[in-house]
Amino acid sequence: MNLNITGKDFELTDSIKNYIEDKVNKLSKYIGDEFDATATLKIEGNEQVAEIRITFAGEVIKAVTASKDLYSSVDKDIDILEGQIRKIKTKKDKQNMTDTIRFQNSQGGQDSDDIEGEIIKTIYYSIKPLTPEDAKLVLEGDVKNKFLPFINVDTNKVNVIYKLKDGKNFGMLEPED
Repeated sequence: MNLNITGKDFELTDSIKNYIEDKVNKLSKYIGDEFDATATLKIEGNEQVAEIRITFAGEVIKAVTASKDLYSSVDKDIDILEGQIRKIKTKKDKQNMTDTIRFQNSQGGQDSDDIEGEIIKTIYYSIKPLTPEDAKLVLEGDVKNKFLPFINVDTNKVNVIYKLKDGKNFGMLEPED
């Protein structure tokens, strides 16, 4: 951690410097020890303003608060920075989950932003003539698939039987006449 504390228009005491150092050091549990921090303190009228800027892993975050007490301004800044760090880390975690090799392979090696409104995957099924009851029995025995297209022997039309989310019942799609 590299910390720089400056005071504008007033002299900083050792106690405020130590307080800021302790508070900023607590951020290392979120971002590690490799970060730069700059704290700028100033007095504007009746209020004491604390601005803390953190630079880590290519990110720059900043918090500025003002109150009648310099210590409470610093506390508010640290709370704001913790929230911003959590937000950045959550966003990066989500990006890492979607950018995995498995996800890229399922997209055919292409970025999902490049393709829009196109058919990118085709699944082939053999359609056999069955009664709806026989189709249900076939689908019950198939743990991998959630639906089964078949030709209904009673109507001679293509139907689809599918497993409902409850895992016990089935639904069926039939074309209208």
